[in-house]
Amino acid sequence: MMHAVSIDKQDINRMPVVNFEGRIHVISAVSQVKSAVTALRTAAVVGFDTETRPSFRRGERHNVALLQLSTDDDAFLFRLHKTGFPAPLKRFLEDRSIVKVGLSTSDDFHQLARVSDVHPEGFVELQQMVRRFEITDMSLQKIYAILFARKISKGQQLTNWEAPQLSEAQQHYAAIDAWACLRIYQLLQSGSFVPQDSPYYHELVEKEP
Repeated sequence: MMHAVSIDKQDINRMPVVNFEGRIHVISAVSQVKSAVTALRTAAVVGFDTETRPSFRRGERHNVALLQLSTDDDAFLFRLHKTGFPAPLKRFLEDRSIVKVGLSTSDDFHQLARVSDVHPEGFVELQQMVRRFEITDMSLQKIYAILFARKISKGQQLTNWEAPQLSEAQQHYAAIDAWACLRIYQLLQSGSFVPQDSPYYHELVEKEP
């Protein structure tokens, strides 16, 4: 008998919304990058994500606007469309001694390759990791809800990430996406999540051939 851990949207919508209580640092100038990366290097593991301005017209395409890296207490939001891809940030992403945790990272890497020759190393892909715990949902919102019973709001996802100033709502959304990846990794690594004990653990219904 096959089993899985998965959650319905209705269950997520009943959960309280998660908040990021740490400090958010918006990096909009090249002169800010080195000190931000130095701070990030004090962490053994960081959460990772990117944001791109959405396209609403056929054929329209934008480069990555924001790259987020988060420790337990600090989220750094690098506004790449303003800073470009400075060498300290590139070296950090290529440093295999520091674990970076993300979700759908191959998509992020593909997008980053359009703005830099960066070769990311030291990354953990959560979509692969959660499979070892019988979690079959692959979205960040669903994985986080299964593990922490909190809802990640997606209200800012389709906003303009190239706006002159990021709103507070955008900053918190971006910070949470990277920080949530870190929290998921930490919980699964701790061994405290047992699939059979989850309220979302159930038998898979086999489809008729």
